[in-house]
Amino acid sequence: MQINTQGVGLKLTDALKDYVNDKFKKLERKGDLITSISVTLTVDKLSQKAKADLAVPGDNLHAEAEAESMYAAIDALIDKVDRQLVKYKEKLKD
Repeated sequence: MQINTQGVGLKLTDALKDYVNDKFKKLERKGDLITSISVTLTVDKLSQKAKADLAVPGDNLHAEAEAESMYAAIDALIDKVDRQLVKYKEKLKD
């Protein structure tokens, strides 16, 4: 699984990169379906946004989250991606 992280409007620190990588590595345990992940972290005046595009066999998943803190936005993003992966895996079983 390949994770690409980029920042828009902010300097992407090693701490943020490590945080994103650690969180998305946990998703790998749920299944080996993910081939690549593209994460974009954006700062707009007072809000922090995190977006993720996941490439899975036969489909692409997209999720966005917004919060006052970048770490909170990343946590919310992980929750959304996790729910989407569960739905995708259920769809594959049917």
